[in-house]
Amino acid sequence: MNRVSLWVLLWVVFSLTGCGYNTMQQAEERVFKAWGDVEATLQRRADLIPNLVETVKGYASHERETLEAVINARAKATSVKLTADDLSDPAALARLQQAQGQISSSLSRLLVVAEQYPNLKANENFRDLQNQLEGTENRINVARQRYNQAAEEFNSMIRSFPNSATNSLLLHLQRKEYIKADEAAKAAPKVKF
Repeated sequence: MNRVSLWVLLWVVFSLTGCGYNTMQQAEERVFKAWGDVEATLQRRADLIPNLVETVKGYASHERETLEAVINARAKATSVKLTADDLSDPAALARLQQAQGQISSSLSRLLVVAEQYPNLKANENFRDLQNQLEGTENRINVARQRYNQAAEEFNSMIRSFPNSATNSLLLHLQRKEYIKADEAAKAAPKVKF
């Protein structure tokens, strides 16, 4: 290797250190990690549902339709899987959000059914499962917020100069989609007494 080639190579290496090449990849990894956290908390909820359903089944056997809705929503939600590449696809993220929204809706109906059975509400296993489920719902919310924050940082990074130039020339990283509110959540629920 001649002296000029060595200088050109050193110049390229040093010029790339300020172009954001590594920081953009690190930011994308933070997005992937945050998404993994979302998936882990969604899986925790899916794992709790069968125990909750079985506990309610013993007390409210004639509420079969509600129990089946919860089981079916869980099955559908756990069948929707996203890869890291899908985080840039708004339709894929919308499918996941719709399936998760169906779980939330069916769980709400299940908890309303549980309110009608004082013995069930007093059951220690049911109370413990209900508390775990409430805690998991909070974890899901926090994980979604953290994912959206990581996506925001990443999206801003790949769109800002000089990173945008590096991205368009070398990396070709795609913008990540945000987790948005379920359409059904925009309307306030109607309460009747």
